[in-house]
Amino acid sequence: MLSILAALLAALAVYGLYYVQLERVQQEERVRILVPSRWIDAGQYITAEQLAWHTIPQSMATEDMLYTLEEVIGQEAVIPLGTGEPILQWKLNKFALHPNQQQATFQLPKDYIKSISNGIRAGDEVWIYVSQQEGEAERLFEEGIIVASVKTGSNNEVDVPSEMDKHAIVRSNAEQMYASRRDANGMIEYINVNLTEAQWLEIERRCSDGSGKLVIAYHALPAPMKGQMQDDAS
Repeated sequence: MLSILAALLAALAVYGLYYVQLERVQQEERVRILVPSRWIDAGQYITAEQLAWHTIPQSMATEDMLYTLEEVIGQEAVIPLGTGEPILQWKLNKFALHPNQQQATFQLPKDYIKSISNGIRAGDEVWIYVSQQEGEAERLFEEGIIVASVKTGSNNEVDVPSEMDKHAIVRSNAEQMYASRRDANGMIEYINVNLTEAQWLEIERRCSDGSGKLVIAYHALPAPMKGQMQDDAS
């Protein structure tokens, strides 16, 4: 009986300690963090529709968690992100000029190209069409292709003279990028794009014998610079 009584007292003590700690956590100040609202694959650019808010106690918050939309939207997932897990800084890549894990950066041969939109800059998303000697022209890939760099004949990056405008994409300043396209420091001679192996082999198949030529058209920034989302605090 004494052993049973001692065990019951110990259990009550543990439960009491748990209850006190639970009350303290519930009364503690809480903060909102960003989490994926659904699974996000590695290499995917994050949009507002893929995000949700989640509240946690202040004591559980860490410096590498992200608390604002501007820190997340438009960035690339370095690793897969699970639904509801905290988004940490090291899991994201801000610089979309680099290829993801399934890609490599290819320079498109000049003799494969029929035309390039003059407004294209590094970091843009382009659509690639193929113009054929026989048959109708068609869009080569359903998805947009990210431009790694555009060069002049002297191997200088085609950009704007102002240093303030040159890094607008890094600062996610869409308005400044729009204005900067009115000026440029050279004509595009070479273009490097991020492609999967299958995409590059498809271009080779269509263009290596000279029967097809590429038309490269400016489409958009690689992901929305800013966006709106519904609060989903839980």
